[in-house]
Amino acid sequence: MITDILDKIPTPCYVIDESKLIHNLEILKSVEDKTGCKILLAQKAFSNFNFYPLISQYISGTTASGLYEALLSHDYMPGAENHVYAPAFTEKDMSEIIKICDHIVFNSFNQWQTHKDTIKNCGKKIECGIRINPEYSEIETDIYNPCFTGSRMGVTLDNFDDSLLDGISGLHFHTMCEQNSDTLERTIKIVDEKFGKYLKNMKWINFGGGHHITRKDYDIETLIKCIMYFKDKYGLQVYLEPGEAVALNAGYLVTSVLDIVKNGIDIAILDASAACHMPDVLEMPYRPYIIGSGQPGEKPYTYRFGGNTCLAGDIIGDYSFDKLLNIGDKLILCDMAIYSTVKNNTFNGIALPSIASLQKNGSFKILCQFEYNNFAIRLGNDRIYYGL
Repeated sequence: MITDILDKIPTPCYVIDESKLIHNLEILKSVEDKTGCKILLAQKAFSNFNFYPLISQYISGTTASGLYEALLSHDYMPGAENHVYAPAFTEKDMSEIIKICDHIVFNSFNQWQTHKDTIKNCGKKIECGIRINPEYSEIETDIYNPCFTGSRMGVTLDNFDDSLLDGISGLHFHTMCEQNSDTLERTIKIVDEKFGKYLKNMKWINFGGGHHITRKDYDIETLIKCIMYFKDKYGLQVYLEPGEAVALNAGYLVTSVLDIVKNGIDIAILDASAACHMPDVLEMPYRPYIIGSGQPGEKPYTYRFGGNTCLAGDIIGDYSFDKLLNIGDKLILCDMAIYSTVKNNTFNGIALPSIASLQKNGSFKILCQFEYNNFAIRLGNDRIYYGL
């Protein structure tokens, strides 16, 4: 357990728990095995390529949100399926994507027409799809809702031009976020009602992401029923592309207390930052669980945790503990494998956390550490920066 090796962990540091990652992957593989569907890692949630060889032992491949993620899959998960979707592709990016991807999903028929000849003349077979917008979603927060009014994501039924389907072999929809399979069951009914007549001539359908398949209360049997519905009715290959479900609860962010100040409440300043190292804490927002903590006031000593940046709102949350905290104490924030390493930043010149692995045999391994050069190179790459 991570608490057993806490003294070995430099801070701040993301720690990926290999055993928990394998637990998730075994669940996903069981869905593939039972249904014949293909599950893809959505790299937008988890792109730690050191684990790609492990992941490829369990699921069918990856999906990318652009060229660089597609290249990452090509380089570190060779032989696996490599899918890509973006709201729009440049001609330059498409010239590279056609070399490495086997599935390309377009956001509009305009984009399909723009790149159609490039794909036809590339000398290899590439499956092409159109993302549809069924105009149905149960996501309450618009920033995460691809189907909110005026969304740029996908083609609505009113704008679906079946005269342009030549060369299109699949449809893709993505309407979910951290939801159970009952939401999917309601969603596919809408998709079938609106787009079923086009599915008759397709080879595959992609259910997108947002499926919390590895969550404890997730109803896998309903997911299986949804997959088999499209397989049985239309003879389609079904794809799912979860991101969170692959690495859900499989990582931590370990941080140290740098100082404790008072302003109506005890405030602990950490060497980890919500703004820099876990942006979703502010964007969602959500309150990550810290091992050994309780809700504010639940335990004798309550603290507010803030990051070491100048942003006044760089606040992780309020937590209570059985004992007083001291400067130098380490804290373990949970569920930090997803949307953390892929979204972090160096605002204020704050260093990026190290990335490490807690291996299934219990050993601890630092995978990479970041220095001043990693900050400076992003702001001007005309020379190499070494600092002091």
